[in-house]
Amino acid sequence: MTSHLHPVQVHHPAPATYLAARSIDQALHALAEGLDGSARLIAGGSDLILEIDRGVRRGIATLIDISRITGASDITVDAERAVAHLGPMVTHADVISSPVLVATALPLAQACYEVGSPQLRNRATIAGNIVTASPANDTISALLALGASVTLRSIRGSRTMSVEAFITGFRTTQLADDEMITDIAVPLLGDRQRGVFVKLGNRSAQAISVVHLTVVVAFDSNGNDDGTTVRDARIAIGSVAPTVVLLGDARDVLIGRPLDGTTIAAASAAAEFAVRPITDVRATGEYRSETVRVMVRRALEVLAANRQSESWPPHPPRLSGRDRPSPAPSETITGSTEISAEVNGAEVRAAGAAGVTLLDWLRDRVGLVGTKEGCAEGECGACTVILDGAAVMSCLVPAGRAAGARITTVEGLADAGRMHPIQAAFVTCGAVQCGYCTPGFVVAGSALLAECPNPTSAQIRQGLSGNLCRCTGYNAIVAAVGQASLPEESRR
Repeated sequence: MTSHLHPVQVHHPAPATYLAARSIDQALHALAEGLDGSARLIAGGSDLILEIDRGVRRGIATLIDISRITGASDITVDAERAVAHLGPMVTHADVISSPVLVATALPLAQACYEVGSPQLRNRATIAGNIVTASPANDTISALLALGASVTLRSIRGSRTMSVEAFITGFRTTQLADDEMITDIAVPLLGDRQRGVFVKLGNRSAQAISVVHLTVVVAFDSNGNDDGTTVRDARIAIGSVAPTVVLLGDARDVLIGRPLDGTTIAAASAAAEFAVRPITDVRATGEYRSETVRVMVRRALEVLAANRQSESWPPHPPRLSGRDRPSPAPSETITGSTEISAEVNGAEVRAAGAAGVTLLDWLRDRVGLVGTKEGCAEGECGACTVILDGAAVMSCLVPAGRAAGARITTVEGLADAGRMHPIQAAFVTCGAVQCGYCTPGFVVAGSALLAECPNPTSAQIRQGLSGNLCRCTGYNAIVAAVGQASLPEESRR
């Protein structure tokens, strides 16, 4: 019978157990016990949840969640060596929120800001982006151009290698079945270095790259010139080949020459000639070739003018209060395990959390059906909830993560029967049409207002970029969030 079903209708077995690791050592020992492929680490889960659901990853019996390991989300800076160290749970949102990385590793911050939406960036990790090893993964070009390296650990020991050496092919890496990335070392840009990340997508948010690239240039500090001579350069381009590639020919054109119009034109042409881009559903190879030339030229012109920071938004919204994750439960969770969570301010106890998403657990086991499933792949935002202070796509969160956590759904926004200001504003501004997307917009909007009480129009649009309205009612929705931010007397 299954042969007559569309692939999205086929049910694939889900992991039967869930373990929230309390330490890296515990995670590694649990991973070593599943060397037959039955155990798999999960961090943000934005790729893995979909791969399991679609049958890409089969035979996984246990998910080992590392998201609540103390210190795993730390970003530390070794000032003496000019290197930042990112833990295995550092998310894209963590990078965007780090003043040090924005100032000294701007291309990585820019790449992180272009990934998905605020809800996805609150969960998706840099380590996960590297391990997935898709050529479309935006942060990889930034990490390659910056010369980043990764440290891999298992119970057998550890090893360190460059990100370039770690990725061996299309979605393949040197990561062994019992290893995890425990550190990402990112060299920081010095006074004579500049870098920029550039992305072309088919829409302004939630877009997989048609082409993405990072250019890092080091200028000669020799006092005999005007400081425009290129001493070194790295150009990394993604979404054009099975892996993100470093362009040696274009680099060679730049070195030893002033970064002027003539040099930029020559390097751009060399970049176009060096790649033979793929053709896929997002673009043809011919289009990508022309795009590479234009994007490299524009990136180099921006660096020559020292304007690489101009497009960085002031105070990009994160939709997160940056609360610490709730403590991990000590027991392994199975389908019959009853877990406890604080949902909308009250304790909730329910079983059935293993092998399902937070979205399904909230709807089917807890009975809170306000949270909607729109796409089941983190694209529409209809399932947005607040998990430990951060807005997330609940369709991409394993339900076991709810154990001991604090969760707010759309049902929990009203206070003693009085609508939340954003709910009232949706009514007065006519921001509700069919209503299916409304819970996600309302929850995301409430998280934005908690973080930015007086958001600008740009911040509202950035904060809601992970939510889709199929009735195209965006102007009224933006107006409603703006109205909800006003003092109470001004909303009437």
